[in-house]
Amino acid sequence: MELSAKSEYALLALLEMSAAYDQGEPLQIRQIAALHMIPDRYLEQLMATLRRKGLVRSQRGARGGYLLAKPPWQISILEVLNCIEGIDSKLAQKRPDKDDLARNLIRSVWLEACNAANAILATHTLQDLCDRRRAYQHVDVMYYI
Repeated sequence: MELSAKSEYALLALLEMSAAYDQGEPLQIRQIAALHMIPDRYLEQLMATLRRKGLVRSQRGARGGYLLAKPPWQISILEVLNCIEGIDSKLAQKRPDKDDLARNLIRSVWLEACNAANAILATHTLQDLCDRRRAYQHVDVMYYI
C-alpha cells in the first residue's frame, strides 16, 4: 500500500481549501500549485475529477477558483482516495481463483489489510489534517532571546 502522487496532490490541494474554508474565498489552482510545487496542468485535472465527484465546486470570474463542496469535517480521507484512485472498484474486481488456494489465501490477507486501512482512513477527515498541521506548526515555532 502506497500513497500515489496523484492522491497526495489531491489531499494537499484539499488541505489548503480546508484551511481557507471559513473565509469562503475560492483558491486558484496556481496558488495551490505554487505552495506545494504541483504542476498546474496536473492539478487542473485532479480538481476536475474532484468537482465531478462532488467534493469541490468551482467559481468562475476574476475572483474565481475552487471551494470545498462540503465542510472539511464531512470529507474523509478515504472518500478522497476513492474519488481519485477508485479504490473500492479495484478491490471488487478481484475474483477468487477456484484452482489456486495459495493465491486466494494471499488475496484474502491483502483484502483484510486493505479493509483495516480503509477503516482508519474513513475515521480521519480533512479537518483532522488541518488540526494536525496547526498543532505541528505551533510545536515547530522556536523563540529566541
